Amino acid sequence: MKKLMASALAAAMVVSLAGCGASSTATSGSGSAAATSENAATASTESVLNTDTSTLYINLASEPDRLDPALNSTVDGAVLAVNSFVGLLTYDENGQLIPGVAESYDVSEDGMTYTFHLRESKWSDGTELTAKDFVYSWNRAANPMTASDYSYLFDGLIAKNEIAEEMVANPEYDAAAAEAAAAAGEEYSTPAEVYSDAALAEQEANNILVGVEATDDYTLTVTLVSPCPYFLSLCAFPTFFPVPQASVEAANTDGTNPGAWALEAGFVSNGPYTCTAWNHDESMTYTKNPNYYDADSVSIETLQFMLSADDTAIYNAYMAGNLDFIDTIPNEEIPNHNGTDPEFYIATNIGTYYVGFNVNSKLFEGKTPEQASAMREAINLLIDRQYIVDTIGQTGQELANTFVPAGMSDSNGAEFRQNTDSYTYPDAEAVGYFDPSEDAYDENLQTAISLLESAGYEFDDNGMLSSSTPLSFTYLTNEGAGNEAIGAAIQQDMAAVGITVDVETQSWNVFLNERKAGNYDVCRQGWLADFDDPINMLEMWTTESGNNDAQFGRPDETGSVPSYAPQNWDTYNDLIASIKAETDLTKRVGLMHQAEDMLMETWAVVPLYYYNDPYMQKSNVEGVYTNSFGYKYFHHATKTAA
Repeated sequence: MKKLMASALAAAMVVSLAGCGASSTATSGSGSAAATSENAATASTESVLNTDTSTLYINLASEPDRLDPALNSTVDGAVLAVNSFVGLLTYDENGQLIPGVAESYDVSEDGMTYTFHLRESKWSDGTELTAKDFVYSWNRAANPMTASDYSYLFDGLIAKNEIAEEMVANPEYDAAAAEAAAAAGEEYSTPAEVYSDAALAEQEANNILVGVEATDDYTLTVTLVSPCPYFLSLCAFPTFFPVPQASVEAANTDGTNPGAWALEAGFVSNGPYTCTAWNHDESMTYTKNPNYYDADSVSIETLQFMLSADDTAIYNAYMAGNLDFIDTIPNEEIPNHNGTDPEFYIATNIGTYYVGFNVNSKLFEGKTPEQASAMREAINLLIDRQYIVDTIGQTGQELANTFVPAGMSDSNGAEFRQNTDSYTYPDAEAVGYFDPSEDAYDENLQTAISLLESAGYEFDDNGMLSSSTPLSFTYLTNEGAGNEAIGAAIQQDMAAVGITVDVETQSWNVFLNERKAGNYDVCRQGWLADFDDPINMLEMWTTESGNNDAQFGRPDETGSVPSYAPQNWDTYNDLIASIKAETDLTKRVGLMHQAEDMLMETWAVVPLYYYNDPYMQKSNVEGVYTNSFGYKYFHHATKTAA
């Protein structure tokens, strides 16, 4: 029945696909960092050119959730970050790491110590930016009080101050007593009194990392716990960007709102542009920063952002000449541009669009962990991915049956998904993997029914769920007709066996926070890699990770992990810790495969396809570049009048 509805659904829906680590509107997939445009001599649809050569008019997404680099966890926010901040390193147009604030760096023979030599540069307010700013910013991002979703990136990476960590976790911690006990060779026990020196406590609490040191104003030394093959990539990731201490602390005097300093226009930054106007939910203006260290290379004076998730309105503004660059294209318009229009591009990404389950959801109440897993596996098998890719995506996305995406390296000289003598990837016999192809759909449907029967559900002779054992859930998604179209497709797939699905749509910011809090049963998810190493797709699921939206290992409102949720998730946490500590890269790859196997066996992460990134850019604009993580860089853009 669904095949007959394809043309009607395609006409009604538009593409707006992305996720955590992705924007509210962009579509993304697999491959290299280069963007391509398969062009015919004449475009099937012509757009009007905007001739204001000093301003680039852009739509990335709707209202951004966070602009503080340490608190951001979306790609639209990251794009704004890389155009207004710069870290020790950055990316060039070929997706390669190049110097940023650090002009050069040295690495010790054992790979444990990095020494960065910083260029003389300034914040946008004219004050000097020094190595101490990185010490402050990294400590702040790692500090639990900041509540960065990405604080786990520092775990097991850079040497930590355990006393300061404990003090943050336990306000009654007596640092002096702990140090005295250590000096005497004794074990420190539970404190008997509240730590008395509040000023020293605050100082220690802000000094989480002891492996980051400003040797002088322009020399930063970083000591790692163990060699890290992706450490330099982290130096170009927003969480590791510097933030202005004076501004941050002035806006957060009581410590309750760490991101308060970047909630309105005018905040201090150090990149090519500064945010000079912000009309919430409507527009943002970014203006060239004269104090940027490479300001002479920035041609476009102003970036004007339209904030919207209305794909049709965005497209119409583009065609009318009111926008120069858009990161989303209405579904029904893709055939009019793909392969025929020189303004239509498909960039390659490393990332996965997937369905996520809250493992603590009452949907599984009364089931064993095995039955709950069987329910999730059945729902996974019922989803017709080929239909979603062909009818909704339409830009050649690759069907997915693993969470770690195609194109991701293993940091040991090969692609992670590549088969080796010691590993068949994926193992067709292993739990957690399946054939997502259209040819296997009928067999998958029958397997799904059997799985649901094993979980206590009954079916009639026609393969429909019995009214005596109903199953229903709400599928949560964010605004964007492509995301909503996928929700509708999943709804229809479930209806094929009598499962009832309600699709609930929320605004981007509300959706992000509801998903993070675990206020959902089943939801739309997506993850674009932050760096090219599988650990990025695996460490996010540890219990304490700010990106563990599935709630693995977390207690529910009763204070304990539900009996139907995956048990003993500490085993996964320990495995991730082992991967981070492993120095043998070949062994490390094997451990990462084990971690993905364990993740997939829960069936709480249901991959649909690997992202790619269609966007449109006017023919009179050049120099915009993107990378495989979905970042768009506008600071080298040029624009002509025709």
